[in-house]
Amino acid sequence: MYRGRTLSLSLPPFTKAVKWLIIINAAVYLLITILQVFTPDLGYEAVHLLGLVPYLVAHGAIWQLITYSFVHAGLFHLLFNMLALWMFGAQFETDWGHKQFLEFYFFCVAGAALTTVAVSYSHFGGVTPATTTVGASGGIYGILMAFAMIYGDREIMLFPIPFSIRAKYFVGAIAFVALIGAIGAAAPGRGEAVAYFAHLGGLLFGFIYLKFLPKRGLSYGASERYFGVRNSYYRWKRRRAARKFEVFMRKQNRT
Repeated sequence: MYRGRTLSLSLPPFTKAVKWLIIINAAVYLLITILQVFTPDLGYEAVHLLGLVPYLVAHGAIWQLITYSFVHAGLFHLLFNMLALWMFGAQFETDWGHKQFLEFYFFCVAGAALTTVAVSYSHFGGVTPATTTVGASGGIYGILMAFAMIYGDREIMLFPIPFSIRAKYFVGAIAFVALIGAIGAAAPGRGEAVAYFAHLGGLLFGFIYLKFLPKRGLSYGASERYFGVRNSYYRWKRRRAARKFEVFMRKQNRT
């Protein structure tokens, strides 16, 4: 990043939640790879069970809205997603703490999954509910959107190219590529657009989280509302008890 007129190269820390997400993703990838080598049928079933299959989600497999993010199609797919998770996600875990960061990350993961399910049932571009989607890209794209919204003026060096660009332009370019890819892939004979719409869903839900949800997160907002309702109930009980006491005192000719 640029600091004044000097360029400094620094790596983010391995924060707690980011570290465990990377470990779990790597462990799942290793396990599925071993299964696919020694028992291909079992490996296929594992991907089918953990990956996002809209037809299965609609029939009760709601865990797939989250678990698909731990399954990856290849080593480079895993490496690029985990690198982006570390480079950009660690910043938000440092700012928000691991609880809110995980809430945000899985909010984007689930949002991208719901977008994928909706697109599959629209049959846009020939996509079917039987298509399996895997990868953490939905959560990653949500993190990128948040980075552009909060740290949009930070300079990002496109390693290994010695060229830097502001974060908001970088994410804008990624969103444009995802949109064009979705439109292009939806054309007849061009393939399926599900993965592209998962990316767009992650961007959308990252925007929604920052723009419309409580600043301290959903869990904090829910707890604040719970305590607000609870306190209102206790105030009502105190007022009710006070009225009963006043009635009692009047019956006793006392004030």
